[in-house]
Amino acid sequence: MARVDHDLSDDQWHALMDAWGGCAYCQTVALALQRDTVLPISRGGRYTLANVVPACQPCNASKSNDEVTGWMRRKKLDERTFLERHFVIERALQGQFAEVAEPVDDADGAA
Repeated sequence: MARVDHDLSDDQWHALMDAWGGCAYCQTVALALQRDTVLPISRGGRYTLANVVPACQPCNASKSNDEVTGWMRRKKLDERTFLERHFVIERALQGQFAEVAEPVDDADGAA
């Protein structure tokens, strides 16, 4: 873990939890949520806005370091809905947390 670059901020984590509204996998809202990496760290994943979803403890423990779609199929969870929501939420939050680029001066000194 120490050798991997992680850049998920607390604000991003809270935004992810709000956007998903519960466990990203089973949609439970009754349990506390944990950070789960869609692509496990052991397979090259990192704690980033694009790779973390909120998961209940039973889903997080069950998935462990499995590949997410294969695990969802075995658990008979709605893989397509998860993937579509993950895409939409990731795009929305990437836009929300995008750094504002400073205007670059051209050769005449105008921005």
